[in-house]
Amino acid sequence: MKKLLLFVMLTLLSLNVWADIVTKTIEYRQGDTRLLGYLAYPKDGAIKYPGVLVVHEWKGLDDYAKRRTEQLAELGYVALAADIYGNGKVAADTQEATALAKTYKSDRGLLRARVNAALDTLKAQPNVDNKRLAAIGYCFGGTTVLELARSGATLAGVVSFHGGLDTPNPMDARNIKAKVLALHGADDPFVPSEQVQAFEEEMRQAGVDWQLIAYGGAVHGFTNPANGADNSKGAAYNAAADRRSWQQMQAFFAELFK
Repeated sequence: MKKLLLFVMLTLLSLNVWADIVTKTIEYRQGDTRLLGYLAYPKDGAIKYPGVLVVHEWKGLDDYAKRRTEQLAELGYVALAADIYGNGKVAADTQEATALAKTYKSDRGLLRARVNAALDTLKAQPNVDNKRLAAIGYCFGGTTVLELARSGATLAGVVSFHGGLDTPNPMDARNIKAKVLALHGADDPFVPSEQVQAFEEEMRQAGVDWQLIAYGGAVHGFTNPANGADNSKGAAYNAAADRRSWQQMQAFFAELFK
């Protein structure tokens, strides 16, 4: 039994996985708006870890975003899930989610201010190595972290999971300091080929270090099991694309933080 426990412990260490993490809600502000983020980090606080900002899908900072934040902490990162909508707001239905997301997509200045406030909060954590920072986002959150990069934020990299790739200010890509990884469903009806091509040209013109990986057979929202398995709805879970994209993110981080 002792040999088995030792083997498990060594395996966890070799995979850079922390069995014990700390989670808590953290209050911060953007102007006069109260924001409630979700922080997760390895229990051993004796060293500084890379920091990863997580931005939620269109419904808000829900259990899905929190679980992704915990998974990052289990990998050895200090992860903060941003609250873009304020006061921990989570949409009750798709109609409300559409309205909330539209508010911020229509005002990219406000969107950038909200996500930069979250990044500043992550930087302020005592166990974060501010020279090793990244941001990831899902759907609405993917759009958001790309706007964070376009705002000129000092980050090693950003990862968009099935996010919108469009922006009203493509010239702002010249401000990007981060490496960019876009993980895209090849059959995503909400991010058509024209938008993908425009994004690629935007990145080229700005001289960004970028990658775009498209997963065949995957549509919008391919990482979230709550989306079901019916591609005809436009958003559906794809287990292979979910697994591969998470692995790709880890490889990307390994390159960024080496």
